Amino acid sequence: MDLSGVRLVVSDMDGTLLNSEGKVSERFFELYHELKKHNIHFAAASGRQYHSITDKLAKIAEDITIIAENGGVAKQNGNELLVTHLPKEKIEYLISLLREVDGVYIVLCGKDKSYIETKEISFIDLFNEYYAAYEIVDDLTLVDHKDILKIAVFHFESSEEHIYPVVKHLENEMQVKVSGQNWLDLSHPDANKGTALRFLQNRLGISKEETMVFGDYNNDLEMIHEAYFSFAMANAHPNIKKSARFETASNNDDGVVQILEQLVKAKNQKP
Repeated sequence: MDLSGVRLVVSDMDGTLLNSEGKVSERFFELYHELKKHNIHFAAASGRQYHSITDKLAKIAEDITIIAENGGVAKQNGNELLVTHLPKEKIEYLISLLREVDGVYIVLCGKDKSYIETKEISFIDLFNEYYAAYEIVDDLTLVDHKDILKIAVFHFESSEEHIYPVVKHLENEMQVKVSGQNWLDLSHPDANKGTALRFLQNRLGISKEETMVFGDYNNDLEMIHEAYFSFAMANAHPNIKKSARFETASNNDDGVVQILEQLVKAKNQKP
């Protein structure tokens, strides 16, 4: 595997760059500076909101591209590169549909902050890990819907078993993504990590063959297809393992770091 031509590295966050405690390895930050010396651009691509990603990657956030809300928004140094809103007419319908499902928690993900209507502490405590800027409201249907990028839905047991069957019929008209064990995302049909990655590649003049991607769940599928060096984590969903060209160790075994070590070594050895 010749990594010497890689110019762009893109990593998912949860289950990939972050370990199970939600932390980034210090070795990653050291390697990031090595990548930068070799003019390799780094992008974080996540279902998380923008502010949550910048919190996790505060040391380097101003230098990298951040693809948040599963491709709903992409920013560089705080400047918007790409924004794709969820159509207003879909939002009230989805809220009404999802309210009928037992045990779900609905999050309206806006460009600047997110909105929830539950006051249940068990969910809010968990929610705080993923959303740094949010507001608790009495009724989600009364929120101004013009800047909503996606709707995230949470179930404490399984999003694939309890939420997906209810919204599966919408797959022809919007993005329906099981984005984790407990999360499912609904967004504009053009809002996904693959679309955002293609936009970034075109902007930087970088090809698929020069792109390296890491992912673990179904919301990573589109971007997996946009890179030759596509890596599934050992802890990845079977769909990702089937789609990725390569595999690395789990997020708890620094799978991303292990490959970046090889990438830096390949760059250092290049004549």
